[in-house]
Amino acid sequence: MGDENYIIGCFASTNMGDEQGVLFRTYIWGDKGIGDVLKALRYEDYGNDMKRILFQFYVNPIPYERQNLKEIEPYRAREKAIGVPIIVTHENFFSKSEEERYSFLKQTILQKLDLLAEVVKKKKLDTKIDLLKADLQKFLN
Repeated sequence: MGDENYIIGCFASTNMGDEQGVLFRTYIWGDKGIGDVLKALRYEDYGNDMKRILFQFYVNPIPYERQNLKEIEPYRAREKAIGVPIIVTHENFFSKSEEERYSFLKQTILQKLDLLAEVVKKKKLDTKIDLLKADLQKFLN
């Protein structure tokens, strides 16, 4: 099985030369990053209508970018995918301890899954978000 089977992916948008962006990436893709943990979850286990949930981390976004981000993007039926923006700032992440930073990531991801559950219900998608959230909680602890 290749990486194409995982249901959750991560993307980070940072400003050029932003040291905080480099630091943030270690929390996703570093030695203790959550990115590899998320790849253990395969979309086949959660239904047929969602192949990819992409958590899009925006590190210190500029005001224009920030005000144009949606809480959750529209479901893309053709791709069976949805984008989930998460804003990362000094206040909610960089001013915190390492433990609090991981806690922020876990809590925010789980909260976004609650929003995603609303989309799944409204669109009548065959996706077991409750099971995904339960599995994710186990993996993130």
